[in-house]
Amino acid sequence: MLSDIEIARGADKRPIQQIAQKLGLGAGDILPYGHDKAKITHQALAGLADRPQGKLILVTAINPTPAGEGKTTTTVGLGDALNRIGKQATICIREASLGPNFGMKGGAAGGGRAQIVPMEEMNLHFTGDFHAITSAHNLLAAMIDNHIYWGNALDLDTRRITWRRVMDMNDRALRDVAMGLGGVSNGFVRQSGFDITVASEVMAILCLSDDLADLQDRLGRIIIGYSRDKQPVTAHDLGAAGAMTVLLKDALQPNLVQTLENNPALVHGGPFANIAHGCNSVIATRAALRMSDYVVTEAGFGADLGAEKFLNIKCRMAGLSPAACVLVATIRALKMNGGVDKQDLGREDVAAVTRGCDNLGRHIQNLRGFGLPVIVAVNHFDGDSAAEIEALHAYCASHGVRAVLARHWAEGGAGAEELAHAVSEIADAGAADFHTLYPDSMPLWQKIETICTRIYRASHAEPAAGVMQQLAAWEAAGFADLPVCIAKTPYSFTTDPARRGAPEGHVVPVREVRLSAGAGFVVAICGEVMTMPGLPRTPAAERIGLGPDGQIRGLF
Repeated sequence: MLSDIEIARGADKRPIQQIAQKLGLGAGDILPYGHDKAKITHQALAGLADRPQGKLILVTAINPTPAGEGKTTTTVGLGDALNRIGKQATICIREASLGPNFGMKGGAAGGGRAQIVPMEEMNLHFTGDFHAITSAHNLLAAMIDNHIYWGNALDLDTRRITWRRVMDMNDRALRDVAMGLGGVSNGFVRQSGFDITVASEVMAILCLSDDLADLQDRLGRIIIGYSRDKQPVTAHDLGAAGAMTVLLKDALQPNLVQTLENNPALVHGGPFANIAHGCNSVIATRAALRMSDYVVTEAGFGADLGAEKFLNIKCRMAGLSPAACVLVATIRALKMNGGVDKQDLGREDVAAVTRGCDNLGRHIQNLRGFGLPVIVAVNHFDGDSAAEIEALHAYCASHGVRAVLARHWAEGGAGAEELAHAVSEIADAGAADFHTLYPDSMPLWQKIETICTRIYRASHAEPAAGVMQQLAAWEAAGFADLPVCIAKTPYSFTTDPARRGAPEGHVVPVREVRLSAGAGFVVAICGEVMTMPGLPRTPAAERIGLGPDGQIRGLF
């Protein structure tokens, strides 16, 4: 089997204009970036408003493990398979961040015969969206310090400035920094820090905005800090929203690319699900629904984070209603959840698969709690034994859920046709009765506790000093109706990344809360999760470079 990058480089790509035609888009509806990628114009997007909508399929997964689950690979394989069986389907996923690419995780374009191309460009600079988001975010940061330097007419309290800077790279040394050192001409000294770009509120705003007007309005609502009399100060107060919108004008247009099988894919936006809301843009999803019969999209990390936020935040705000949910699992990951070490995964262990199914079962229950029909996609690996696969099928059958073995990694869309038939049947049956987990009117702390107890199965959430007072102040200021976005480790239902399986009765410590007034949610930071990751002991960057032929080596 060729490597992912070898397969991607050998792809028989079609000109992007031909891919656009599959969506009913003409040459004037796209802005090509070379031969194989393009943006869909604002004018074209506006012209889609009156078209009927297709059916939305959400792909999520069990908690991630070092064994791999293949959520994006399954999303791509299912989209290709739906097209193979005669359905008109479009794939919607997020863009990749440079931080994980040069850190530990790697790329985010699928794998094997189920990939989106051009893979290398998608995992590097792509069309520059992340750079635009970084620039817009940091423009606001620069304007804050500039405002203080030139007299501070808004009476900003430099101890209560909440807007940090961002960059699209893992760099633990920037988590906490002192700024303004070096003398009077460099401004006033204060403490701040950096987050990774995917944690930026600007990223969330771009992914949740309806159009340019909504984008500018949301940017203006960003609260950057508080005055000395403790009143909120916004980006609008600083006069920054217009310039930020200009920087994001092109980035708001969804990116059109293709799969290895020349099917359309919209790749747009990229908030992480462990520290942000984990979904591709509302604009891309809505556009795809207007141009396709089926839209296959994914939510980041496991269903306890990505799917929960997709359903409670994105669907709530955008008025979306999924027709079905695909829950991805692998035999290898289930064995790790059942207590098997990574080096021992090659050995058959039916008992471990059965034990690991507790994690799968928890996610099935949670997704059903949103009123969604669920299908389990078993992402096949060569080492999976017949007995292990049968144990998984038996577990799913006992829980009233269909499990479908899918071989899209090795066979592309042809290997996922059974999954495509199953998904389209359940979506067409209209069995979904989607509803969010909590109402807008529920108090903010109760929303946090609802997620912790009903999704994570914690006994309760425990607020750090000042959290309850801060939430009460925001409620009094008119933000009580906002949904909440939990930032925590993706590897466990707890805040301890080493606790796999389906633990319950634990405590979720809420270390800090942040108000994203422009995006429209409150972030609760739990446990030791960081909004600026660090590089591992041996980062992927050490093995990445150019070969003698000028080709990139070591990226995948």
